[in-house]
Amino acid sequence: MRWSFPIGRLLGSELRVHATFLILLAYVGGSAYSFGGLDAALVNVAYVLALFACVIAHEYGHALTARRFGIPTPDITLLPIGGVARLMRIPEKPGQEVLVALAGPAVNVVIFFVLWITAGLSFEAAPLTGGMTFADLPRELATLNLILAAFNMIPAFPMDGGRVLRATLAMVTDRVKATRIAAGVGQVLAVGFGIYGFYIGSFIYPLIAVFIFMAARAEARDVRLRAMAKTETAGNVMATGFKALGTSLTLEQAREAFDRERVAEFPVVDSASRRITGLLARKQLDDQYHTLGAQAPITRVMATNVPVVKDATPLAHVLRLLNSAPAVAVTDATGEVAGYISHRTVMDRLGR
Repeated sequence: MRWSFPIGRLLGSELRVHATFLILLAYVGGSAYSFGGLDAALVNVAYVLALFACVIAHEYGHALTARRFGIPTPDITLLPIGGVARLMRIPEKPGQEVLVALAGPAVNVVIFFVLWITAGLSFEAAPLTGGMTFADLPRELATLNLILAAFNMIPAFPMDGGRVLRATLAMVTDRVKATRIAAGVGQVLAVGFGIYGFYIGSFIYPLIAVFIFMAARAEARDVRLRAMAKTETAGNVMATGFKALGTSLTLEQAREAFDRERVAEFPVVDSASRRITGLLARKQLDDQYHTLGAQAPITRVMATNVPVVKDATPLAHVLRLLNSAPAVAVTDATGEVAGYISHRTVMDRLGR
């Protein structure tokens, strides 16, 4: 994730902290200090750090269970709203996904029982007000771990409960449809979180709501893309009937073409060979227009390295090429260029 930095490695995964987490610590420490002085600030910062240690343990529950199924977890990132374990892939077998999803909350339940037995419970915490001491921390953490386990089991995909819902649905329908249903449920609940947060005057619930809403949409799209990659070919996804720019055009002429056609990108065709040799996006043009000048050739701005595939090429191979290329040219059985595929054409196809 952007704005995150590593703090070490543990059990085969890199631990990372997002910069905004430090802002949260500063906010908690500053607010507590204003109410109860230095002691209150220290207690509350320790409270947050201990809570997020439990969050990290939760994420390792997911990571270590996924490892049992041959799925590595390169890193775990700590955010102000929780943690994210970046699994290389989500198990496609529903039973495995259920176990991976339940492993995180199960860790919180274990921590809850250990702290409950040794320290008891407390529902009287007053964070940030100076009303909490170091002696209260074990009891407060016991309560919070119980809340974390319960909260994560809310069926708001892609939270743990939502993943259990998706895996359960996948037992009776296909994975794409199961994901679409679970994501829809998650987005509806996210809107509810947001409204509730505004109602009680808390910024945490709207923040969580935005995260759930965007993550649900992104993962639903990712699952659909993976399904497409297994069944579609380049010819099914390529953009056809497109207008292209010639390599002899200037930036000024390209700008006029963008204004006229109202598109976000143009393939660039070599004037001699009639082959697609590059891709020019409107943003690339605007970024370099004043630096290079209106009369500079578009070849100085366009993204190059456009591989060529046949229209029968599996989409999975095309997607791998797009990891390092701006676009992929597609030829028909006669060798003539029939279309092209870029990140944008793939996303447009997903949006249909």
